[in-house]
Amino acid sequence: MSADCYAASIRRLLVSEGGYVNHPSDPGGPTNFGITLRDYRRYVKADGTAADVRAMKIEEARVIYRAKYWNVMCGDDLPAGVDYCVFDYAVNSGTGRAPKVVQRVLAVPVTGRIDETTLGAARERDARALIQAICDERMRFLQSLKTWPVFGKGWSKRVGEVRVAALAMADKAAGRTPIGDAPATCAPGKGVVPVNDAARKSTAGGAIATGSVAAQQSAASGVDWIAIAVIVVVALAIAAVAWAFWHWRQKRQQEAPA
Repeated sequence: MSADCYAASIRRLLVSEGGYVNHPSDPGGPTNFGITLRDYRRYVKADGTAADVRAMKIEEARVIYRAKYWNVMCGDDLPAGVDYCVFDYAVNSGTGRAPKVVQRVLAVPVTGRIDETTLGAARERDARALIQAICDERMRFLQSLKTWPVFGKGWSKRVGEVRVAALAMADKAAGRTPIGDAPATCAPGKGVVPVNDAARKSTAGGAIATGSVAAQQSAASGVDWIAIAVIVVVALAIAAVAWAFWHWRQKRQQEAPA
């Protein structure tokens, strides 16, 4: 357990939270780096607007996360890996819920704040087992929300990557060879819509395949090579346009809040 874990934790969290979003289904309203307008007004500017949130600097977000989440969750005093797991949970679901979940998992009095009893129990528990239990409980909660059909895939991806990264941090602190680690680019945005690889391949690949078939049929019919070359070029152009449209549509779907 070390304050050094904060650097790795905030780096991962900022990637997970992504940039500015203002999704109509997100009760937090305008959000940037995961910081809501309400928190911006509390910690940065009392009369802040959505435009201020959009223009917020990442340094301001780091200060807010340290004060409102990491310190409140006693991140410097929790075991390595558990600290990141609890920190991310608090950011995603609130500083009121996360401590209660930790306390229920540890079977200590549920006070709603990380106290000495909670910290002592966390230090005694196997860090890997505690991380697994917290992430399992987090998933059960998210699946119970009415917005699960909208944001469920993004939430599942985020919790899965937090689990892997937290376990790797715990293993490293214990001197064990990490079983796995999550990439630094995990879960962009507050609720990522996974890339539909099948759709991408069928869109561009279908156009290419159609052009290939047409070229083969033309060759079999005795059409000269110049005409066949034109057919192939047209097919490739259609595939490029189809791919560009698919890529644009995927980007439009990425901004989904947690």
